[in-house]
Amino acid sequence: MSSFFAAAAEPSTPIWFVASGEAPPEPASAWAKATGFTVGPGKHLLVPDADGALLGVVFCVEAAGARAKNPFLAGKLAQALPAGTYRFGGVVENARLAALAVALGSYQFRRYKKAEPGGVRLVLPDDAERDALALTVEAVALGRDLVNTPANDLGPEEIETAIRLLGKLHGATVTSVVGDELLKENFPMVHAVGRASTRAPRIVDLVWGETDAPKVTLVGKGVAFDTGGLNIKPDAAMLLMKKDMGGAASMIALAAMIMGAKLNVRLRLIVGAVENSIAGNAFRPGDVLPSRKGLHVEIGNTDAEGRLVLADALALADEEAPEIVVDAATLTGAARVALGPDLPPLYTDDERLAADLLRHAAAEHDPLWRLPLWNSYDELLSSKIADVNHISGGPFAGSITAALFLRRFVEKAKAWAHLDIFAWNPSAKPGRPEGGEVQGARAIAALLQERYGR
Repeated sequence: MSSFFAAAAEPSTPIWFVASGEAPPEPASAWAKATGFTVGPGKHLLVPDADGALLGVVFCVEAAGARAKNPFLAGKLAQALPAGTYRFGGVVENARLAALAVALGSYQFRRYKKAEPGGVRLVLPDDAERDALALTVEAVALGRDLVNTPANDLGPEEIETAIRLLGKLHGATVTSVVGDELLKENFPMVHAVGRASTRAPRIVDLVWGETDAPKVTLVGKGVAFDTGGLNIKPDAAMLLMKKDMGGAASMIALAAMIMGAKLNVRLRLIVGAVENSIAGNAFRPGDVLPSRKGLHVEIGNTDAEGRLVLADALALADEEAPEIVVDAATLTGAARVALGPDLPPLYTDDERLAADLLRHAAAEHDPLWRLPLWNSYDELLSSKIADVNHISGGPFAGSITAALFLRRFVEKAKAWAHLDIFAWNPSAKPGRPEGGEVQGARAIAALLQERYGR
């Protein structure tokens, strides 16, 4: 998708943005009247010239002062316009997000079938803005591709390969700990979750940037497929489990944004890549597992495997006391019950980080909603035989108790945030095609750009 944005010198067709209650500009108004076109949010009108060629496009947005404006509404144009090169004509409210929405809405997953006809390109006159948006679009496309790829073609090894290819592109160092080496290197919970699969579990560790720069560490849940283990999922719940590595995909996309923007950070990306499968050596409900942190963890349910993988990865991240640790995971159904698929919960005890992330999430239309790390719920994770149970065992506050479990594995980092994402668009929306989605990465990238941009 790197060729989506065109240079200012390229010939292009104007797109005129018209708010509800306004008339289209000349020369489009006469054609609108002749065709009976009425202005309404999300509607568009192709306007011909005297010879029948495309003269311009009218696109309708919400009225000024509308209660709930969608800055991604222009994403509808990605599928509506005929092939060609376009530009925004006149004044466009938040033209950057509108351009981004059109670009993101043009995404297609092309691995197994030919791309549908399209070919829309958009002129951006500002070179710096064009480059920045292209970087974002490429990173999101990478993350979406990873989530959309089925597990037969994307296992733990292929997740590692994707990270290695990204690292090679930016001159990063990538190492991994694979299979039984996880036990020798003290990642016992990653090993336990992934050992029943024929595809070896692993920790993948990417490092980039100057050693004396502020340390920013990203941690992603990379469960390539989740059967639920011995607490096996019903068939309907297993259908989308190729997306259970969506946290890793979002953090890989964020790493691409950070390295592409050359931020002044020492970046570390840690992904626990496993497949939660079923075999005679699968871990069991009631098992007590050691962890990298030294805590002993009682297993309440093998279908809550992601937090075990994250816990060992977070413990590794925490050991060097970074400035910021952010983890992302498709962790709980409880988060979806609370906030739905579009709005990931954000957990952090750091007030400044919370305020900054929420501000950038709103500005980038990459929404997050803060939920509390409610301390009194910690007792729901108590165990009679171990330091902690990894689930609460009850019907309440499942996303919060998962976050509280993870918090136990972060002590030295100056700030930590956890995102419980869905990583999937159940239906197409402007700028967000149906399928795999990168959530939270653009908001975090904007925050890091503000703090560590050169």
